[in-house]
Amino acid sequence: MLERNTVDPDAKKSEQRPMSIAFGLERLGLIAIRTPVLSCIILFAMVIGAVFGIERIKIDDSLSQLFRSNTKEYRQYEEVTKRFPSTEFDVLVVVEGKTLLKRDNLEKIRDLVTDLQLVDGTRGLISLFSARQAPAPGKLPAALFPSDLPQGADYDKFIETVKTNEIIRGKLLSEDGTLALIVLSLEPSIVGNNKLKTTVGEIRKVMAEDLADTGLSKELSGVPVMQLEIRNAVERDGLIYNVAGILAGCLIAILFFRKVSFMIVAAFPPLLAILLSLGILGWAGFSLNMFLNVMTPLIMVISFSDSMQLTFAARDRLLAGEDRFSAFRNAVLVVGPACVLTHATAGISFLALQFSDSDLIRTFGEAGLAATIIALLAVLSLVPVFGVLLVRNEQVFAAKFQSADAGVNALRAFCYWIAVRMVGRPGLFSLIAVIFVGGLAVIYANLEPRYRLADQVPDKQQAVAASGRLDAKLTGANPIDVLIEFPKGASLYAPETLQTIADVHSMVETQAGVGNVWSLETLRRWLAEKAGSSDVATLKEYVSVIPEHLVRRFISADQDAVVVSGRVPDLDSSAILPVVEKLDGALDAVRKKHPGYEVAVTGLSAIAARNSANMIDKLNRGLTIEFVLVAVFIGLAFRSWVVMFACILPGIFPVVLSGTVLWALGEGLQFASVVALTVSFGLGLSATIHFLNRLRLETTPDVDPAFAVERATVLVGPALILTTVVLACGLVVTVFSDLPSLRLFGWLSAFAMVAALVADLFILRPTAMWLINMSQRLRRTS
Repeated sequence: MLERNTVDPDAKKSEQRPMSIAFGLERLGLIAIRTPVLSCIILFAMVIGAVFGIERIKIDDSLSQLFRSNTKEYRQYEEVTKRFPSTEFDVLVVVEGKTLLKRDNLEKIRDLVTDLQLVDGTRGLISLFSARQAPAPGKLPAALFPSDLPQGADYDKFIETVKTNEIIRGKLLSEDGTLALIVLSLEPSIVGNNKLKTTVGEIRKVMAEDLADTGLSKELSGVPVMQLEIRNAVERDGLIYNVAGILAGCLIAILFFRKVSFMIVAAFPPLLAILLSLGILGWAGFSLNMFLNVMTPLIMVISFSDSMQLTFAARDRLLAGEDRFSAFRNAVLVVGPACVLTHATAGISFLALQFSDSDLIRTFGEAGLAATIIALLAVLSLVPVFGVLLVRNEQVFAAKFQSADAGVNALRAFCYWIAVRMVGRPGLFSLIAVIFVGGLAVIYANLEPRYRLADQVPDKQQAVAASGRLDAKLTGANPIDVLIEFPKGASLYAPETLQTIADVHSMVETQAGVGNVWSLETLRRWLAEKAGSSDVATLKEYVSVIPEHLVRRFISADQDAVVVSGRVPDLDSSAILPVVEKLDGALDAVRKKHPGYEVAVTGLSAIAARNSANMIDKLNRGLTIEFVLVAVFIGLAFRSWVVMFACILPGIFPVVLSGTVLWALGEGLQFASVVALTVSFGLGLSATIHFLNRLRLETTPDVDPAFAVERATVLVGPALILTTVVLACGLVVTVFSDLPSLRLFGWLSAFAMVAALVADLFILRPTAMWLINMSQRLRRTS
């Protein structure tokens, strides 16, 4: 029977070992240990440089960042936002209440509109008070709302006129008269810098003061507010992740090692890897965003696993009587190859993200790859350096913990109990694993892509709630635009141009699912109905007196293009896509009727609906390719087909199990979930690689394979269990985020890590045992 208190048996073997699975790259970790004091001085200098690099990191809070790519559709969308700078800079003020149109409340809302125009950074404003009466012949129209509001029965009659006004009804005032929308246009220079926080704060202050004691609810939405909430959430989340990661790593390390020196050896290299990685990313010009914000826990995940394995190996050697220099040197030589390989598989996971069309996800993959390399060098170098500097009195330590190591011994006993049962009937357990994983894979294959714009925005703040009210009362808060570009030489006021705009406007406003449609045609219709004028001269006159910021919403500066703008609810992309495709198809009639006029459906909602499903499917296919590439890579590194096939089932299991949980919850496959599964697949293989590396060292011609599996499990199992607990804690902390996508990423990644440990203990052992037996039978037969 295998001794449960086994320490690393390789500590008493000769230095002759099998060929390195890392091709000798693990020896990079021996460079720093030769001059530990000098290495610490160099580290100190690098930390100072990293601190300055972190200060250079900016936050990318653009809502379109996920779809940023070199595709024609995205370039067209960017062109529209430059030529028609409206939605990117609009703050939507949503005022709601059953007493909205009471005389006193209406007066206070008008005061609010007046005061909002005085907020620093405001370009202009549109509200129900922007509506006009029918113009008298030869005169500009008077305001719909007089300076002194009528009273009594006259006021009730006036309110009915307001509620039926075609300019504001269903656009700036809900049909039931309980919700008003104020569109506040900000200067572009304000939105792009830190002044946005001050401006939005001033808007909130004015709202609170002017609408006090009205009983009306008041909320803000719009792209600038969403960007500010994303920015605040990213900054807050970064602090939480850093603190939680540090505390989790230190707490668990000190609980099991029971020595501060070993806690520092195990936990500080990953923390320094985080600092160095973020510093280098800052110097390289990376910006924090919805995915890069999880880089801190991911670096912790990548590096802590290997630092724990190295520390455990060195600790076992110290217990076996080696001095600290030999113990940490041999730990690097024995465990180091597996560390290199685990970082390599994590790097492949990040490389797989390069299959995405999204610049954001590709950038996340590039940053992850860079952080993986930095984490590997930090762990391989710093664990032995800290070990030889901090560990003292090796003989006293060995004497004390050889007989008093209850925590680690309990974990070894648990690992031994599992290993004995898994290798007892490897064929049966392997068959069960194949059937179970195959069933989960069928469910995973039926996951449908899902995407909502609200998933990028903090859902515990005002913006999402306000957008929800606009979805319910004004057909939606998300813009959808139809760009009309004129043929060369065509005038804005040419009859065919105006007819093209009218035809497109009619198509958009009759499209089911699209509402709140505005364009130059809105003004033409109003003039024709209220002023009885449809001549071009009158239209030109009215356009000339409208404020510049309003004109630029629909007419380009050089008057060679216009936009017909509508709004749609923030639904799942699968619900928006049919609306976009049907509208685009209906516009074919306009294109045929007016050849030479380019008509294209664009806007963030259209881009998201068209691209999200395809991008998620492409990421998912990349994950499938990754399964094969990683298995072949590990097999080549170990130079063994047994290892190649042994790592497939435990590698796939956490992915398909997590996908099944998503299916059961009705979540579907979102960007955050497919990225989490892609990365977790590479990280989850850490346990598999460390076990297979230990099994390779334990397997000799005179040792029974079952005994080798049991001994390898006992030696690496405790560290694997501890690191999984730490990693899961480091990732699950993202559930405290205000961003729904980050919460999904965090809990799903943590779940996948735990599932990877389950697969390592209950799937890898029997399948490895069965494949080893099969290999031996085939060799005997041949």
